[in-house]
Amino acid sequence: MDLDESASVGGFFALRAGPPGGDGSHRPLARLYAGETGPLTARVDTVAARLRTPERRVAASIAHLGLAARLWSTALGPAALYGRFPRLDPEELYWDGALTSPDDLWWTGSTSLPATVDQLRATVVDGHLVPLSRAFRQDGRISPRLLRGNAGSALAGALRELTRWSHARDRPEVAVRAAGLVSGLLAHPDLAGTVRGPALRRATCCLYYRCPAGGLCGDCVFEHAPGSGLETRPPAP
Repeated sequence: MDLDESASVGGFFALRAGPPGGDGSHRPLARLYAGETGPLTARVDTVAARLRTPERRVAASIAHLGLAARLWSTALGPAALYGRFPRLDPEELYWDGALTSPDDLWWTGSTSLPATVDQLRATVVDGHLVPLSRAFRQDGRISPRLLRGNAGSALAGALRELTRWSHARDRPEVAVRAAGLVSGLLAHPDLAGTVRGPALRRATCCLYYRCPAGGLCGDCVFEHAPGSGLETRPPAP
């Protein structure tokens, strides 16, 4: 398993290995899941300031989407490339929400797992996304359905990046393996219905359009921003 090659897929796929560097601000994600939500609150504050949004739930959604994408990418990338992926135990995965990839996540473990749908789901969904959603919901009013949609969208986004990389590197087997794993993950009740169609367009909205300089994401459920009078799809939560 070559984490450097996996990082070449894109910034979200990069994962630092070894003891966290820096000033000690990295904390195991297990602490966040256990109720130490200060770093998450600070992250939402940072995102709100960058997006210039006064709506807490908008900033929380975008912060959640970003971290979900990091978690899926750091697992799915090696899984598609090598047939194994890091055992991202929350006690061994350190996060600093003030930083961006690859310095935000450090993995102190050394164990890898076979790249199966069940192992990926147990590691990422059960081990991270379920407790992460609980933590975000403690920060403020945010729809569980929206967070679930973010999880599905983040997974679909990781697949798109791996497919793009595999075509550019003439590695079609990587795209095939990634597509098979993602298909199995999206078929599970945890994520079923979060994205739709061959383009994997999401079924809910992440709320980015509500930012002052926001717009519609590439996989948005809407054809036009809500409030424009041009919407052709059902509103998302």
